[in-house]
Amino acid sequence: MLETLMCRSLGKVLNKKRSYAQLHLEIGQSDFLLHSCKICGFKYSLGHEDDEKVHKKFHKNYTHGIPFKGWKNGRVLLQMPFHVGQCIVLVVDGDPPAWHNKVKDMVRMMGTELVDEWMLHEHCKVYLYISCQRIAGCLVAEPIERAYRIVTSSPREVSKTLTGRSCAVKEENENGIILSEKDSVPAACGIRAIWVTPSNRRKYIAPHLLDAARKTFCDGLMLECQQLAFSQPTTTGKALISNYTSTDSFLVYTTAVYKSAPSNLCDA
Repeated sequence: MLETLMCRSLGKVLNKKRSYAQLHLEIGQSDFLLHSCKICGFKYSLGHEDDEKVHKKFHKNYTHGIPFKGWKNGRVLLQMPFHVGQCIVLVVDGDPPAWHNKVKDMVRMMGTELVDEWMLHEHCKVYLYISCQRIAGCLVAEPIERAYRIVTSSPREVSKTLTGRSCAVKEENENGIILSEKDSVPAACGIRAIWVTPSNRRKYIAPHLLDAARKTFCDGLMLECQQLAFSQPTTTGKALISNYTSTDSFLVYTTAVYKSAPSNLCDA
């Protein structure tokens, strides 16, 4: 009788739907929880030698820049006066694969703070600021046809992402309002992205990159500061742009991936 009752009881347990949720036991192992670096955002296991080596390398590249030993026949645009070993180089479509691989590495690094999927296409010109044999800053510029001028309207005004949409007369979000003039204006150079490594910020690298783009983006034509258009300006980016252009009413534009070569408005 006892054996019969035990078999019935076991049968009820075995017939129940089983749960296969994976369980972890924390018994002091070093890799139980991943540590996230507050500066570079890299996640790794504390106490794990290989993980910590990888983090150390990534952290240095993120804060100081990706190593750059120079290129044979590299396109050097500008040597920084009074700053030995600092210059700006340009990379365009058709340059050697090694150059573009370095640009892709930099864009991936920029992706820790920006969205890297939309940052590059074949018509982009990429400006790299070199300092102490590292890429301290990067600017991605593209040819555009039209832009819209921001109209200052509110002390809480912030810039809203314009990617993939036409620039409306009025755009709102939870942080504030951005207004643009209804009619677009002709434009030639769009600043798709600009980024400087944390340890090199506030050293005028971003303005130097913008100057290089103004002077060289259009062959034989130097653009004025107010003629540059910017995509996706963040709150911090808006402060940079306003300071550089000396106006709160700067140009913004919508970003898109070109399916065909755009017209060259630099010749207009």
